[in-house]
Amino acid sequence: MAQAEQRVRVPKRIATVLVNSLKGGVVPRVGLPYITVGREAEIGALLRDLDIVADGGASFRFVVGRYGSGKSFLLQTIRNHAMGKGFVVADADLSPERRLQGGKGQGLATYRELVRNLSTRTRPEGGALTLVLDRWISGVQAEVASSGILPDDPSFADEVERRIYLVIADLRELVHGFDFARLLAAYYRAHVEGDDETKAYVSKWFRGEYRTKTEAKSELGVSCIITDDDWYDYIKLLARFLVGAGYAGLVVLVDELVNLYKIPHAIARQYNYEKILTMYNDALQGRAEHLGVIMSGTPQCIEDRRRGLYSYEALRSRLTQGRFGREGLVDLLAPVIRLQPLTHEELLVLSEKLADIHADLFGYQRTLDDNDLVEFLQLELGRVGASSHITPREVIRDLIEMLDIMWQDPSLTVAGLLGSGSFVHAKPEGPDDEADVAPGYAEFTI
Repeated sequence: MAQAEQRVRVPKRIATVLVNSLKGGVVPRVGLPYITVGREAEIGALLRDLDIVADGGASFRFVVGRYGSGKSFLLQTIRNHAMGKGFVVADADLSPERRLQGGKGQGLATYRELVRNLSTRTRPEGGALTLVLDRWISGVQAEVASSGILPDDPSFADEVERRIYLVIADLRELVHGFDFARLLAAYYRAHVEGDDETKAYVSKWFRGEYRTKTEAKSELGVSCIITDDDWYDYIKLLARFLVGAGYAGLVVLVDELVNLYKIPHAIARQYNYEKILTMYNDALQGRAEHLGVIMSGTPQCIEDRRRGLYSYEALRSRLTQGRFGREGLVDLLAPVIRLQPLTHEELLVLSEKLADIHADLFGYQRTLDDNDLVEFLQLELGRVGASSHITPREVIRDLIEMLDIMWQDPSLTVAGLLGSGSFVHAKPEGPDDEADVAPGYAEFTI
């Protein structure tokens, strides 16, 4: 039986987000530490990657798991850790309109989504681009002041400009670095002169919102724009710049790789897989600095030899599991992290946490004990097909539904509700019906 842990009160605002998000089948962006259970090994492996990125290296990982197995939860957990360690984080979900490469602006759409969701510790909700640019300038000014040159000193502005251009000059050696540095210089001049219009134009350029070179030329005097073909080069530039601006680096999170698997045209899929190969090679060969990339998808969209990533031989040969990896021997240093199912003990601990949060949110005394929760989990995990279909998402959603019903009708008991036949299970989601969850859930014991 799981040991009861000391209760931690969750603020009502966060508890509301947690309950509503989890019942709706989506991962909350706040409050994850209150419900994180298991995944210590996977989180530890990805945190080691952050240390590599902070030291000037690059990393690239794939997180693989079935629908509802916790991929997005793990990505959001790492997102919070990364921001806490001083990284800037950009995340995006792929979709039919957002790919890594496309002839109709789909690659640029992904770049725009990443920049729109640019987040820092002080701006975790996204939209941190202008905050980052302004902090860069303010940080340089603070450095100059701390060196003994005060703002009222005639040489203050010259010294700030000299240090600004040192950061900019470091970028010019990279692909598209000259254009990137030129726009940073324009932003700095506009900041000094109080020219908010030019600052807005430069921010628009960094967001990838200029559709034609003519438009950029008329508003900024530059004839370069970010396009479908070169947006990833600007991600690498942004990572290098962020270090000069005082951050630890850039972490890019890309979810829903299954949308590349669903591309109907084989050539279009191959172009997207080729872009992944380019990003992967850059990270492992040292052509990217201070950049971490984590992509997540289902086993099918990764391992399918006909349409998945493994249909691109150059990726398959790099990512396929070696001869020594098998059940019970998991290599968390490999490029692909395959999520293992939560143990019975971990599911029980998670259920206890959610029952406590639900009781605190709605202001009642929790009456469910461990035996009640074990009975609930026995029913969930003992049904036909649970070993291959049940995921934490379905268990959590059913649990919250049960708690809602019992709160609205206090006369109900767990035994009565579960034994009445009226309790409806959530249906498994998605086309991925691979039996990659360990069997044996029917014999639920703690």
